[in-house]
Amino acid sequence: MRSVRGTTRAAGLAGLLAAALLAAGCTGGGILGEEAKPPVVTITPADGTAEARPEDGVTVTAQDGKLTSVKVQVTAKAADGGTAEPKDVEGALSDDGVTWKAARSLVPDASYTVEAVAAGAKDKTTTATSAFTTLKPEVAWGLESNIPWSGQTVGVGMPIVITFSGAVTDKKAVESALRIKSDEPVEGAWYWYTDKQVIFRGEEYWKAHQKVKVIGSLAGVKAAKGAYGTKDFEINFKVGTANLSTVNARTHRMVVEIDGKKVRDVGISAGNATEYKYTTTNGVHVTMDKKNPETMISPGIEPGQPGYYKEIVPHAVRISYSGEYVHSAPWSVGSQGNANVSHGCINAPPEFAEWYYNQSKWGDIVTVTGTNRELEYDNGYGYWQKPWKDWVLGSAFDAPVVTDGSVPGAASATPSTDTPAESTTS
Repeated sequence: MRSVRGTTRAAGLAGLLAAALLAAGCTGGGILGEEAKPPVVTITPADGTAEARPEDGVTVTAQDGKLTSVKVQVTAKAADGGTAEPKDVEGALSDDGVTWKAARSLVPDASYTVEAVAAGAKDKTTTATSAFTTLKPEVAWGLESNIPWSGQTVGVGMPIVITFSGAVTDKKAVESALRIKSDEPVEGAWYWYTDKQVIFRGEEYWKAHQKVKVIGSLAGVKAAKGAYGTKDFEINFKVGTANLSTVNARTHRMVVEIDGKKVRDVGISAGNATEYKYTTTNGVHVTMDKKNPETMISPGIEPGQPGYYKEIVPHAVRISYSGEYVHSAPWSVGSQGNANVSHGCINAPPEFAEWYYNQSKWGDIVTVTGTNRELEYDNGYGYWQKPWKDWVLGSAFDAPVVTDGSVPGAASATPSTDTPAESTTS
């Protein structure tokens, strides 16, 4: 009886063990002895696709495995109309290893090749390839002009003004393609002044003595219907000394500080304010040009009419679009320091005016106080006149950005440059 019971028990245990092994086999990939399936790799755009949309990018996914290698290359048109050398396209792999995405939009009117490898169970691998082309844009859109220029040294108040070749309807897409890198990061924001122009300024002035780089990864960005960026751009400039001047129209003085040290304090003469147009504008001005000599003509008054003038003025530094300069005025030396007699400019002693002219550069600050005519924020580079909270709302994202290479709304991955960057000096 014992042996029978023992045999029966042993048979029962054997059955339970077989069932357990079968269950384990089910959770491990199928019935025991069944061969593991290779992973499935999907590439979008698929092989043979023509006129792929640049904004869709490249996506590679793996099923029943993980991606071990993804190589994407682009062959774009060269500047001379030929074919450029293939370039690698950067991208990012998801944390789970099953999805790879290109870091940026695709280059229009270009050829792409993709090769991806995935590994699955029991060392099973799959290699997939795709070759496709992107559409040729109806409108070749891109950078038209920029301020400052590459290679320029500017003052701490200098804005970055980017003007595009056509109107932008997808401002978020374009703004996401713009990055600024500075040695001393500052929080700032882009402001869309028009559909063609976007302007950057910081909440505070730039730190002096540093390098700044503006990167526009525009190739493949859809700016408007049928309009795609065809080229990237890069602008490199320097911020020089911090030249901060203060003009007090009531005390008739102009004080100049350079890198935090007061270097000049002179008597000046501001606008006589007999008419509104002859009142010096109050607020934060930014120097924007200089000329020696400059020809100044009375605004809106023709020759022969009362008040007409045409003067050749030496050492003139422009501070607004409305015709205001800091300039030499030997004819008003007797009034400088005690009366306002100009037509709105800052009349200065000849020796000081020459010195100021020689050390001034675009982007220096001239803050005027003591008048009742406020400088408009878009009169010259007077963008500092707009309150910071309102300036931020001019961004497509209603958000600031730090000049460490990041942009609002962009992914954390750093965009690659698929086409040769161009530096403009226009």
